[in-house]
Amino acid sequence: MSKMYPRTLAMAGLIALAPVMALAMGGRPKDDEEAVNVRIQPVAKVKLAPAQADGGAQAGGRSGEEIYKAVCGACHDTGAAGAPKTGDKAAWAPRIGVGLDVLTKTAKAGKNAMPPNGGSDATEEELARAIVFMANKSGANFKEPAAGAKPAASEKNPEQIAKATCFKCHETGEQGAPKISDQAAWTQRASKGLDAVTKTVIRGHGKMPARGGLAELTDAELKAVIAQLLKEVGAETK
Repeated sequence: MSKMYPRTLAMAGLIALAPVMALAMGGRPKDDEEAVNVRIQPVAKVKLAPAQADGGAQAGGRSGEEIYKAVCGACHDTGAAGAPKTGDKAAWAPRIGVGLDVLTKTAKAGKNAMPPNGGSDATEEELARAIVFMANKSGANFKEPAAGAKPAASEKNPEQIAKATCFKCHETGEQGAPKISDQAAWTQRASKGLDAVTKTVIRGHGKMPARGGLAELTDAELKAVIAQLLKEVGAETK
């Protein structure tokens, strides 16, 4: 009996160590692995949702202030990247002059450092609301488009656009622009014909930037503004 006792103890020890050795050698039971996977499943799964300007509001129903605070304010609060600061009436005056429709088209297409749609996921209606919010804090009196309606056409006609933008230089002769009172200068330009004058404005001339700085306008819209300007100075083309 005394010789069998140590052998019995050794066998019992091996039996007790068998599960530990099996785990160390990669022999964990399949049932245990599945149970662990089930337990960690809620933690291990990640679901990505599309980014929204306000982090949660449904697209199309966000206010101009919400879009502004989430996106536009990053540049327009500080003037970063050349953006006109909200509240700067002097910087916004010529922009307000072209009307809401043109401003919305510009923001939608992107301009200078501003990416298309202002870098947001806003709908056209929401974009117009954000512009109304900014512009009205900067001297405008725009009406926000009604829910479900497309932004209204610009209330600014060619005469209003000309007076709000072109007159800024032509009234004073700033940057070498022919003054409104210089009848001879305007007559000489008008003699070339409206199409020729429009082409010159589109290219830019002297210190006048291309398209007279009105990059938002189509060729037809720009031509209408030029025709109105010539009419204002008494140098209408035939």
